[in-house]
Amino acid sequence: MNQKYYALEKTGKKAELYIFGNVSSYPWYEKEKDAHGIVKELQELDADEIHVHINSNGGSVAEGLAIYNVLKSCNAKIYTYNNGFACSAASVIFMAGDERVAFSASVFLFHPAWSQARGNAAAFRKQADALDTITEASVKAYMEKITISEEELMELMNNETWVSSEKALEYGFATKIYEEKQEGVNQSVMHLISDRLLNGAKQEIAPVQNEHINIPSAKEIAQEVFNLMQSNNTKKEIKEVKSCSQWAAFFGGKR
Repeated sequence: MNQKYYALEKTGKKAELYIFGNVSSYPWYEKEKDAHGIVKELQELDADEIHVHINSNGGSVAEGLAIYNVLKSCNAKIYTYNNGFACSAASVIFMAGDERVAFSASVFLFHPAWSQARGNAAAFRKQADALDTITEASVKAYMEKITISEEELMELMNNETWVSSEKALEYGFATKIYEEKQEGVNQSVMHLISDRLLNGAKQEIAPVQNEHINIPSAKEIAQEVFNLMQSNNTKKEIKEVKSCSQWAAFFGGKR
């Protein structure tokens, strides 16, 4: 199945843009469209909110700046999300967000513009000057939002620095880190199983207030484990562990 590295979807006045691959000016066969196509669609988009999901190693600075600028010029409120990697040119796109969200496992990479050159000394000097100018454009995009000085930013870039989501928040690249619910599916099911083992099948378990799990499914899992435990002649062991902690009881013995 071909991957859609660029995709733009719209529902009502809300649009979702996905950049899950290299930022490129070429519509390779595995991509839905090139960055130029995305820019054109964004320019014609009528939306109140645009949510930009990014997982990219970067790529063409020119294309990254084009996407950044067209997002900045939109009347819609822009939300950007680093779903994994926001590196190089992709980190510039990330900065277009009015709200810029990282996850606990997100990482960023900042560095000056790169290129390849061939020719005589004059050609290399010209290319070096061009790279400085291109890097300056990215620096301006960062400096509009970050809280560190330009000198500190240039140090990060010149050292080709990987930055965690926590540091990105501290430096102002991100505006928030997505807070996951403290109790996920696995923890909720374990609590239910533990209650079943300690209190028996007749014990009514209060619903767990967690929007991320299907409570009936969790209760069914807990009941199934309880039934298996009962069928394995563990009633005596369950009684013995009632004085233990819930986690010790869950694993069937004193710790």
